[in-house]
Amino acid sequence: MPDRRRYPRTARVNELLREVIADELERLGDERLALATVTGVTTDPDLRHATVWFASLGDVAAAALTEHRAGLQGAVARQVRMKRTPELDFKPDPAVASGTRVEEIIRNLPRSEEEEE
Repeated sequence: MPDRRRYPRTARVNELLREVIADELERLGDERLALATVTGVTTDPDLRHATVWFASLGDVAAAALTEHRAGLQGAVARQVRMKRTPELDFKPDPAVASGTRVEEIIRNLPRSEEEEE
């Protein structure tokens, strides 16, 4: 068993919430969330609020996640043994957009004469 002191409580809670929320999104069957992925969760140290980071190809995922927030919080409350269930807030993962931007820049770099041969 890993030493829990090296893996802080909030990190363990974040991973557990990410797994539960991702599983619940699959069960919802909402077409707007078909291509949405939970990339991470950041929980406040007091465990009252959690930001759920997601990636999606469409813009409708944010609205769908907000609509399903209460149900997802209920699923967390049923599946995770915690004193309080954190209030969930959904935000698009900025790392995904940054990665896409870096790829676009690399693709548009001028090629050297050596690479073209």
